[in-house]
Amino acid sequence: MIYLIKPSNYDEDGYVIRYWRGVLPSNTLACLYGLTEDVRERGVLGRALQWRIELIDETVQRVDLRAILRRSRMPNTQVLVCLVGVQSNQFARASDLALAFRAGGAAVLIGGFHISGSLAMLPQVPREIQTLLDAGVTVVAGEIEGRWEFILRDALSKQLRPLYNFLPQPPALQAAPMPRISDHYLRRFMVRHFGTLDCGRGCPFSCSFCTVINVQGRAMRFRDVGRLMELVRENYRRHRVAYYFFTDDNFCRNKHWETIFDGLIRLRAEEGIRIAFMLQVDTQSYKLPHFIAKAKAAGCSQVFIGLESLNPQNLEAAGKRQNRVAEFQQLIAAYRQGGIVTHVAYIIGFPFDTPASVRQDVACLQRDLGPEQASFFMLTPLPGSQDHLALLKAGAYLDPDLNRYDSFHAATHHPRMTDEEWRGVYEEAWSSFYGLENMKAILRRVPATNYWGVFMLFLWYKNATMVERGHPMVHGFLRLKGRLQRRPGWPVETRWQYLARRAGDVRRTLRGWTAMALEMEELWLQTRSRSPLEQRVVETLQRRHAHVQQWRSLRLADLQRAYARAAILLGKMNPRHAAWPRVALPSRAWLWVKQRNPFSHSLTYSRRSFQQFWRDTWAYFRRGHWHRIDVTRLAVNLAQECSLFAAFIAAFCRQLVPHLFGGLSASRNLS
Repeated sequence: MIYLIKPSNYDEDGYVIRYWRGVLPSNTLACLYGLTEDVRERGVLGRALQWRIELIDETVQRVDLRAILRRSRMPNTQVLVCLVGVQSNQFARASDLALAFRAGGAAVLIGGFHISGSLAMLPQVPREIQTLLDAGVTVVAGEIEGRWEFILRDALSKQLRPLYNFLPQPPALQAAPMPRISDHYLRRFMVRHFGTLDCGRGCPFSCSFCTVINVQGRAMRFRDVGRLMELVRENYRRHRVAYYFFTDDNFCRNKHWETIFDGLIRLRAEEGIRIAFMLQVDTQSYKLPHFIAKAKAAGCSQVFIGLESLNPQNLEAAGKRQNRVAEFQQLIAAYRQGGIVTHVAYIIGFPFDTPASVRQDVACLQRDLGPEQASFFMLTPLPGSQDHLALLKAGAYLDPDLNRYDSFHAATHHPRMTDEEWRGVYEEAWSSFYGLENMKAILRRVPATNYWGVFMLFLWYKNATMVERGHPMVHGFLRLKGRLQRRPGWPVETRWQYLARRAGDVRRTLRGWTAMALEMEELWLQTRSRSPLEQRVVETLQRRHAHVQQWRSLRLADLQRAYARAAILLGKMNPRHAAWPRVALPSRAWLWVKQRNPFSHSLTYSRRSFQQFWRDTWAYFRRGHWHRIDVTRLAVNLAQECSLFAAFIAAFCRQLVPHLFGGLSASRNLS
């Protein structure tokens, strides 16, 4: 029995971070699952051997320690626990799990970027890794393609080595087993047709904060294009996977990028396999001839670009010389013109950052560059990076708690900002970029075909930052907490204490969802597309009212009258029917009803009038001035609010449901 476990990490209260539904499946689990199935199918460890392979992503699944240990004690059964893809911020949780499994007598392997990066860059084995070695945990550094069979053979014969170090010789990927899909695993994510796939590994650049170049190397290695196309075809037909995140750290440096795009274009044209995907690319990718056009034709809906900073001094200090600030505007514009959404990474905490400069740069990012999406990070000296090694050699402060090395905590001190200032401007960047005004500006300039895709990205990011209070790339939907799954050293709460805490969590979540839902409704009202009739009404109102905000705040009755006048001018209604409907003319009667229906919101551009009414009503209630509350208006406004919100939910669900469950049809919408 082989358990492939991708560990989570701990929150500020010591609880394991786990969600009802996740957002990004783990490519590491897909790769290890493919490698393990390959060994099983080839029968190299014995044809009579019975296998059970279980994938566990702790961000969306509970690790049942007791059940696994019970199975390890069953007769004629051998259990191997593999903690895979462990990053620095996950190492504390992974280490606790590894020690618990070893204490129960199970064989345990651990690998991932923290171990690989630490052993690649540091002169001696770090204390936290040595602790695991001393406990009998087997440590694996580097990539295991071409080696996994031999590790499993050692495990089966109970002769696992303390350390397997494959860093000096990164494996070729041309003939390596491909990642595999687990339907059972994908059902735990919001989008069930979402897959991950690495077409190549490595990166040719030398950014000082990066661990990839020291773990996977600067020499690029690639998978076979023909096998990639066959995998896409199989996943589409067997598992309905229609959207991919190609996890290559720099896809445009894959020498086969054009061949891959051509293959995907042929699948779309000849076999109707219309997948969509997102890529990671560098800032020079837009200069590659035909790259953007072919990416779009192949189904690319979004690119993730590491801008990192708008300060040239910061980029120089980080060794990111390929990033030229003067070209960023042209870069974003090129992808926008190609119909591809841009998602930029921005790091806060480079040596030349100050609170004032960060605020100025984030404002410039929104105003002058205008990417559709941004992810912000705090510069973190990750073990395995040049930054970490330099700080270690200089004797600088490094947070001893690896759980905080997640790129949204201060893991060291900044030369120009206090820890509080650093954290403050980081949080300001999120709230500013995903504030209502900037989201409105973005949605008003995106093509209509990208409107709902970007809107859903906003919803995802608002939920993570506003409700879950975490980073969108690692946080999911609806936080779950196990009372007994708490970090060692933290007290286990009594049931009553735990219930009180969870009640508070649920209350905060519901308040957060309510505020987020109303904000997203307001965003939709102010940015949704309008019919020709509605546009004519807008033009009429703009001529009658000098200030745009004035006509958008008109009363419903005024809007209805303007709607009727515009309908008459456009010939969609006879003037004599404007006062009374005729049964013999159902279409005109329906139009009349729609214009006078207090629950028709075709021209509602904002909830501001509702918000003001509710604020006034609440103020009267709180002060005991109940006689001043207009009960009739309260009932009408409540009915209108419910009707308006129902219209928003209906419009949203028409787009959301295909993305969550449609698979094949959703890919057509995205592409």
